[in-house]
Amino acid sequence: MRDCQTPAARNYLRRFVPAMGGYVAVLMGSLWFIERHHPTGPLLWLLGVAPAIPIIGVIAAMGLYLMEETDEFLRTVLVQSLLWGTGVTMAFGTAWGFLENVEVVPHFPLYLIFPVFCGSFGLAQPFVRRRYQ
Repeated sequence: MRDCQTPAARNYLRRFVPAMGGYVAVLMGSLWFIERHHPTGPLLWLLGVAPAIPIIGVIAAMGLYLMEETDEFLRTVLVQSLLWGTGVTMAFGTAWGFLENVEVVPHFPLYLIFPVFCGSFGLAQPFVRRRYQ
């Protein structure tokens, strides 16, 4: 796979892997602490938002990869896949929100929006690549 051979792709992986590892660690740690110690006030707020910080790192890693990648084909695939992922996520969120509004579906937790985006982005890539073959 030629994607992982570019310097930008290697830099992306060096940023992405620790950020995702940090996300798992912070999420598990904050949930464990909240469950065991039942914090309140600012500490609860801090623990509640803490898992978002590594996710912001993942988003930054994606943006930096886009800026650093010099292979125009890879950049094109990335940009189009990001657009498809964004569009699918927005369409899903909008449709689900309207269905929630009329109470025909349960509430969708907003912290799952990023995984929906990642799934949509990932699924779009082979279709975008195929367009150019």
